Amino acid sequence: MEIQVAETQPPAGLPVKFVQHAQQSRTNLQLAAEFRTLSIQLSEGDERRNQRLRNVQGFLKSPRWRELFNEIIPLRSAYQQRWTDEQQRSVALTKIAEHLRSTTHHIETVNDTYVKFNTSPTIGLEAEAVKRRVARDGLNVVSARPRLVSLKLVSWFFGGFNRFLWVSMIAFWLCWQPIGNPPQTGNLALAVVILFVICLQALFSAWQEWITSRALDSITNMLPAGCTVLRDGQQQKVAGVQLVAGDIVTLRAGDRVPADMRLVSVSLDLLLDRSVLTGAANPTIGTVNYTNENYLETRNMAMMGANVTQGQCTGVVVATGDRSVLGRVTQLTLRKKAARTILQIEVHRLVNGLTTVSLVVGALFILLWAVWLRTSYPGFMSVSDALANGFGVLVTFVPGSLPISLTLALTAIAKRMQRHNMLIKNLTTVETLGTVNVICCEKTGTLTQRNMAVTHIAYADQECLAARLMGGPVAAARLYETAALCNDAVFDPETAHLLPAERTVSGDATDCALLRLAAEIHSPASDVVRLLTIPFSLRRRYMLTVCKQPGGQPYVLIKGAPETLFSSCTLAQTADGTLVPFDAALRTRMENTQARWAVESGCRALLLCRREFPPEDNPLTGLEDNPAQMYTVATQSLSDLCIVGLVGMVDPPRTEIPSVVDTFRGAGIRVFMVTGDYAPTAAFVARQCRIITGSIIDSIEDALDRAQNNLRNPVVDEKPLRRFASRLSNFGNQGAPQEELCKCRSVPASLALAREESLAETAVGCRHSLVVSGPDLEGLRAEHWDAICSYEEIVFARIRPDQKLQIVEELTARSNYVAVTGDDVNDLPAMRAAHVGVAMGNGSEVAKEVADMVLLDNNFSSIVTAIECGRLVFANLKKVIIYLLPMTNLSEIVPSMFNVVLGLPIPLSTFLMLVINTITDVWASTMLIHEEPEHDILLHPPRDPQKESLVDLKFFMQAYGFIGVIETVTGHFMFFLSIYLQSGIGPSSIFMAFNRWSDGYMGYSKAQLAEFVSVAGSVHFMALVTMQWGNMFAARTRTLSIVQQNPLWGPKCNPLLLVAIPISVAVALFVNEIPWFNEVFLTGRIPVEFFFLPIPFAVFLVAAEEARKYVVRRYPTSVVATLAW
Repeated sequence: MEIQVAETQPPAGLPVKFVQHAQQSRTNLQLAAEFRTLSIQLSEGDERRNQRLRNVQGFLKSPRWRELFNEIIPLRSAYQQRWTDEQQRSVALTKIAEHLRSTTHHIETVNDTYVKFNTSPTIGLEAEAVKRRVARDGLNVVSARPRLVSLKLVSWFFGGFNRFLWVSMIAFWLCWQPIGNPPQTGNLALAVVILFVICLQALFSAWQEWITSRALDSITNMLPAGCTVLRDGQQQKVAGVQLVAGDIVTLRAGDRVPADMRLVSVSLDLLLDRSVLTGAANPTIGTVNYTNENYLETRNMAMMGANVTQGQCTGVVVATGDRSVLGRVTQLTLRKKAARTILQIEVHRLVNGLTTVSLVVGALFILLWAVWLRTSYPGFMSVSDALANGFGVLVTFVPGSLPISLTLALTAIAKRMQRHNMLIKNLTTVETLGTVNVICCEKTGTLTQRNMAVTHIAYADQECLAARLMGGPVAAARLYETAALCNDAVFDPETAHLLPAERTVSGDATDCALLRLAAEIHSPASDVVRLLTIPFSLRRRYMLTVCKQPGGQPYVLIKGAPETLFSSCTLAQTADGTLVPFDAALRTRMENTQARWAVESGCRALLLCRREFPPEDNPLTGLEDNPAQMYTVATQSLSDLCIVGLVGMVDPPRTEIPSVVDTFRGAGIRVFMVTGDYAPTAAFVARQCRIITGSIIDSIEDALDRAQNNLRNPVVDEKPLRRFASRLSNFGNQGAPQEELCKCRSVPASLALAREESLAETAVGCRHSLVVSGPDLEGLRAEHWDAICSYEEIVFARIRPDQKLQIVEELTARSNYVAVTGDDVNDLPAMRAAHVGVAMGNGSEVAKEVADMVLLDNNFSSIVTAIECGRLVFANLKKVIIYLLPMTNLSEIVPSMFNVVLGLPIPLSTFLMLVINTITDVWASTMLIHEEPEHDILLHPPRDPQKESLVDLKFFMQAYGFIGVIETVTGHFMFFLSIYLQSGIGPSSIFMAFNRWSDGYMGYSKAQLAEFVSVAGSVHFMALVTMQWGNMFAARTRTLSIVQQNPLWGPKCNPLLLVAIPISVAVALFVNEIPWFNEVFLTGRIPVEFFFLPIPFAVFLVAAEEARKYVVRRYPTSVVATLAW
């Protein structure tokens, strides 16, 4: 039989008992990510650990006034809140890591464990001791998140803006009765309408939470119903929840580990499936002695939630419930709030800010009535009218559809991405993609085709191409054995009739290439048995198998990174099979061969080795039924190895990758390669992919020199210069001066080169490319990382999983927004630490579950569309807000202000304001969400969330100072025109009318004056609706002309936007022509001509916007362009 000791997928055809792997729930996979991160932290060196502790302490000691400041300044607080949440998670994770680091259960001997927990191997715990420990520690249950439906109902109906709607509804109800004298039916109707709006908002909030929430699955099924425990000298069946620390538990195949246990006795074939924690599919061997100082990686600990897949064991319970590793990691996942997205927080702050303004304005109106109008103009406004006017401002000032529009925008973009074979896990990912400025990607399978093939083979005395394989039968047999048997790939039996190069192979890309090479040598041998397999891992950098031929002795086959295995080799075979000493000269020659292959053709080199033992002194003999001992002996056999051959493999880049990387570069996004490959190989592929474009490639020594120079001569922030130069380049084709751009930056080459200190460097190009290997990262200080992270093009080679995590943490610590690709369990910590984790569709299940985004088509170029969508959701949301704010704020609050301050009869009723907010504007705002991206959306640098917020001063100037003014003036012009055409009363007689607007004024009765105002108010309403048609077309683009992106035809069309026009006309007819609305809400029938008179004003608004956009495009450095939103 063969034992797998693995962290990767097992080869097909293994016995089921070795690869049992139940379907993992979402909870299990989230636990795996946190577990892997904890494991890496436990393995960190002292310097890295101290740095992490300093960061945690710095966060804990940060002044709390900053949080208050962030609450006051909403433009920064949304992103600060997300950073704070992540820091709190890091603090909790670090505390758990520190606790586990000090835990010594696995290092203590079996007898010390018995003594420590005051238990006996023959008696176990006594009943009284069990009671005391249950009273002290509680039941063995992992806490779950409480689900309070009542609180959710309260938040749905009374949270957010709804709380103010409730206040307004009650106020209108009171204005009807008892304050109203006589009671006005319109106030009662408004109260009912507001209640209806509240119910709609609550229903939408419930629907939104239902479709976006990803509640954790119940974890109670992780605990077994019962287990065998030694108590009072007898084996007893005890419920898992009744276990306490010190209990001695016996487990057999099929049992689930009920608590964290220190193994004290194991069978020779014990296998534990820890996939619930680690995410690794294959079970691991259980031992009595510790195999790793890392508490989470040692094999003499059985963690709660693991399964016994084979054999049996006995262990002492050392931790239960929330004190177990599963419990601690679960609390991390439970403590994470179902936080709103960053844009949702910003919109929430915007709505709250507008609500505050409306409260102040409404209170001011009521105060003016109380201290001025009530006494100076008695009869002009009753108490109920004053209250209705003040609370009407509160209801209409805030665009109630804005939060709905946001969620619809995120959902629409997520569906759009799904149509492009991208699966988005949560709405936060959609908006975060728009801020990504660094992408850390894998090489194999992401940038390359994952179609690796062996191209070069080198023996001790010569090398050859794989297509013209040379060598004697002995050398070929050894090469075949190592390539075929130290391999986890398998051929598809259905393709057995095809040539090896054409057959379908399942497995790792490297294994597939070696298996095809072996098949080219000769047909597979079926009589060789693999006794033990230790698959390749980034930590070990080698794979080992123990094999045995019938009637023969066990021997060891190894393949791995040459620099890892060279020091363990003493012999090497020549092409004819002769064994020669592996001396320093031969090692140098092979190292040079490896470097030459990498530089010339980008070959990945693997060293194939074997070790045979004398028959009379073979330590593996007789261990076939003792996998634990065989594992120990095999791992100690990494010496006196014989080199079978050095093989070079090539995996060509995907054809689209160079253009994709150029697109990212044009969008201001840096693409870094993070790989486990040899540095020259990685650099060669990176240059093929255009990740490296510089004529000079710096090494770690150059980066350290740059760090030293930065300490002596601090670098001035170049971001303003880059932004300025980027705008020049973006609009250069419209007349701005152009010059050749640096290949990697959005900065004119002369400016980039001017910053270089060396004239020689200036002659050959700017130095912005860096290739650094994993060993070079050890012991780097903060200033060194500052220098490394300043490079535009970086290749990280020979990187371990913990180093990949460190790279992501260092990048994010320097205000970078990082996306990380990964497809393996080892990538989980880095993907979790990144702002966006990206998994390929053919990656491992745990990677796909933990990732924020999954590329279902395994196409790296899909990230371009994802970035575009991330930027599009931000751009479209701004368009929605620029469409809503001019109407809901300025155009609706000015009529109320004119009514209170200038004595006009109310030009626009509260009811009609509500109709605009909740009906006529909704369709257009929803359709603006579906706008196609403008053609230059990927020609701008990514948004800096700390500096570029959703709304700013320029945005408000556009909304209020430009569009809002045009709409407000148009609406009031139509109001005055309507009254004049009806009665001959001019604006001068309407202003400052106050209480004179009553019986006899200008020869009209009170009923006639009321009719004039009702009709004029409806005309005002229709004018604003029409102006919004023009605003709708103007808001579609920020800089492009309506001709360049017209709504009717072409790839950027949005014909559904036009549906807003008949909808708004139908609504206007409905609320103004039906007599019931005329009587209850005091609306009037709109004269036919006023359906057409506002249209020229709407056209003027579009023309004014077109002129502004033309100036922005033609003169990008003008004042108008500077103030553009």
